[in-house]
Amino acid sequence: MKKLLSLLLAMALILGITGALAETTLTVWCWDPAFNLYAMEEAAKVYKEINPDVTINIVEVLSADLETRQTAALSANQTDTLPDILLMQDNSGRRFLDTFPGAYFAMDGLVDYDNFASYKIDKFSVDGKRYSVPFDNGVAATFVRTDYLEKAGYTLKDLTDITWDQFIEIGKKVKEATGQFMLVTQAGYADFVSMITQSADVWFFDDEGKPIINSSPVIKAMVETIVKLRESGIVKEAVDWSEYIASFNNGSAGSTIQGCWIIGSIVLAKDQEGKWGVTNIPRLDIEGALNYSSQGGSSWVVPATSPNKELAVDFLSKTFGGSVEFYQTILQSSGAIATYLPAASGEAYAQPHPFFGGQKVFEDLMGYSAHVPLVKYGVYNYEARDEIVNAIEAISNGATVEQALNDAQSAVEFIME
Repeated sequence: MKKLLSLLLAMALILGITGALAETTLTVWCWDPAFNLYAMEEAAKVYKEINPDVTINIVEVLSADLETRQTAALSANQTDTLPDILLMQDNSGRRFLDTFPGAYFAMDGLVDYDNFASYKIDKFSVDGKRYSVPFDNGVAATFVRTDYLEKAGYTLKDLTDITWDQFIEIGKKVKEATGQFMLVTQAGYADFVSMITQSADVWFFDDEGKPIINSSPVIKAMVETIVKLRESGIVKEAVDWSEYIASFNNGSAGSTIQGCWIIGSIVLAKDQEGKWGVTNIPRLDIEGALNYSSQGGSSWVVPATSPNKELAVDFLSKTFGGSVEFYQTILQSSGAIATYLPAASGEAYAQPHPFFGGQKVFEDLMGYSAHVPLVKYGVYNYEARDEIVNAIEAISNGATVEQALNDAQSAVEFIME
């Protein structure tokens, strides 16, 4: 009997150890608590029902810091410092794939890519292999306090299909009527540099990858428009992300023009429910310019050196790449408009949104996304954007547009060389 009890105890101990070993923690790096972290938390709940032995450890890391940490780890071959899953800006996809070949895990055969918008897949594809699970589509829109518009004698329709010059004139009337800024953006206008350029179906490089900063009429018009915005007095320039969010949450700014993912931050101000509306963005007053663009957009990638890479992809494929119900859950709270195509058939997309006065904002945003020009990003997207930001600052300090853009062109050419 004693031998039997000892045997049973030993078996129980072995089973307990085996069970403990079977439990796995996947660590995720991402940014924006109201959007990406929230979505990942909901995905963890979904996957817990599928695989209860997996725990998702979510770590908030700012986007810029996330890229800096990756670059440092990959350059020094210290990949053990990286997590199992990373969120990456779509604009950065090709740069990291080209700079660090073999650093990321190819997901072909593990993810059903037929269920995603093709333009998103391209952002993280090299030599016929695909390295990401796409997430949000980043379609841009004007999110505006309709009560502020009404005080100035305008409606949401007056802000629809307009030029930037018209937006500035409306903004001046809104500021006069309310005492608040019409618009808020982060200092430097970096988001606007990208959004406005793309809205005219142009990017910072030509088809051969050469910068066109000082030769493109669109880029010149974009820069002149941003200078007008700065000089108009209708824009609050937030010094950082926290002040940016606080500015529309506390009412000191009446609108933001941003990717649709900003909804998760807008709806935090519960006292403003019913006072917001959504419309398309202003356009340049030049031939070919549209009222549609995108800003941001991101995808999930897995480092090739992760000891849990197959499990990480299984988690991503069954949540962000395989659950319509998951997207219905996160849509109303965070505005996570998917590039996972089956999600658009869910009921949540057609529901009126009470925060936006009953407007069917997700149907509208999906409609906008169909018109976004699909420009081809390059390797040096952020470097080009940042040099244009420097050019705008130089113009504000007295430089001519031509000289500032020539300097930006030279700086990008030097970086590329």
